[in-house]
Amino acid sequence: MNRKIENKFLTNYILMFIISTMIGVFAFMLLGFANDVLSKTLVKNHYTAKSLMRDDYKYIDVTSVVEHGGGIQIINADYEVEFSEGLNTITKDKLTVEEFTEFLIMSKSVGVPYSYSIAYNAKGQFWLIVTFPTSIRIDIDIAHNKDFVSVDTENVVGFLVAFILFYLMLLAISTVIYSKLTSIGVTNPLEKLCEGARRLKEGDYSSRVNLNLKNEFGELEYIFNKMAGQIEKEIALRKQSEENRKQLVLDISHDLKNPLASIMGYAELCLNKTNISEETYDTYMKVIYGNGLRANNLIINLFELSRMESLEYTIDKTRVDICEYMREQIGTFIAVFDKALFIYDFEMPENEIFVKIDLKQMDRVFQNLLDNTVKYNPKGTKVTISLFEQQKEVVIIFKDDGIGIPLELTKKIFNPFVRVDGARNSQTGGTGLGLAIAQKIIGAHNGTINLKTDVNCGCEFIITLPKN
Repeated sequence: MNRKIENKFLTNYILMFIISTMIGVFAFMLLGFANDVLSKTLVKNHYTAKSLMRDDYKYIDVTSVVEHGGGIQIINADYEVEFSEGLNTITKDKLTVEEFTEFLIMSKSVGVPYSYSIAYNAKGQFWLIVTFPTSIRIDIDIAHNKDFVSVDTENVVGFLVAFILFYLMLLAISTVIYSKLTSIGVTNPLEKLCEGARRLKEGDYSSRVNLNLKNEFGELEYIFNKMAGQIEKEIALRKQSEENRKQLVLDISHDLKNPLASIMGYAELCLNKTNISEETYDTYMKVIYGNGLRANNLIINLFELSRMESLEYTIDKTRVDICEYMREQIGTFIAVFDKALFIYDFEMPENEIFVKIDLKQMDRVFQNLLDNTVKYNPKGTKVTISLFEQQKEVVIIFKDDGIGIPLELTKKIFNPFVRVDGARNSQTGGTGLGLAIAQKIIGAHNGTINLKTDVNCGCEFIITLPKN
């Protein structure tokens, strides 16, 4: 990918680096000047261990050091604190060699909030330690003494504030120059992207951005347009889902209304007619029972379909020989086909092919296919059930040469309440949920079910299941 913006930024970074380096050199020179000024004013530099050293420590002037907030300690050859006046950071009266060595190392460490000046008197065989609390010292860390106030704090803070303000002023000027150089090639595409995003936010899901760039903004344009397309698709699906939900409610209401109305009507006749014959009464009861059974089946199927659509839905798979399983299914189908005066033919392999299926749920799939085939096709219809294996899956074909289904219903036939007989008459008695449930079950097995059909061309249901 052509990184023009990256190259442009790189050029500007190089320019900024040169400017920053020049500022850094100037700042270093300024810092050196400030350090020279500070070194002449800091109290600690006027009272060093070397300048105060005497062969007899009793003649060392400690008054000035103590008055300026410092302290003096004398460590003899046995590492004992022989004398201490003023500020004392040594917490023991006697140190071991290791402890004194550690103290010497620590005295020069970064971030220590004390300034130590240490000197050794070979004649008197003692160490002189002069300690002052640090005001502000910049090493790699910033050390500041919170426990003791230093007389140098005001001077140091003043110099640092002046230095920081001057440096920030130079950095601000450089930043303005840099931002002007870099913004030219960035603001225009950003404005177009923002305008597209604003239109998208206001509900114009057809919003697209056209930048005609081959850099990173071109890639962002592609991503934005893909996102807008996906949002537009999701909104359309959501609207369709809402329409499907409303239609589902209407379908449920319609399918429950008819059997309930029939039940209520015949029940009212039985209650109001006193001279009804036993034969007529039995007929009414059969109608009431049949419609009650129909309503009950609808509710059960609705519950089952709802359960299958939940995230908690699971199936209990068993590893079986699918060929033997289909032979057992076909054995139960033959009596139904004979009663319906159908012609049938079966093609099953002789070898074993193993798959993992939920036997109870898979029985339901084939029972739904069987019921639909027998219910909607005339006498003499030929049914062919065949099975064959491919590389990683098993294919089961349930085919008939009956009346078929209009081609426009093929894509919707697995939706709930979709039927070929739009009137939902009580003669067929179907709930329109059988194929929807079958698709959910096959999907739970990581398989697929599809339909090839047309009017007067029969139906061919093609089921695929993964082998195991």
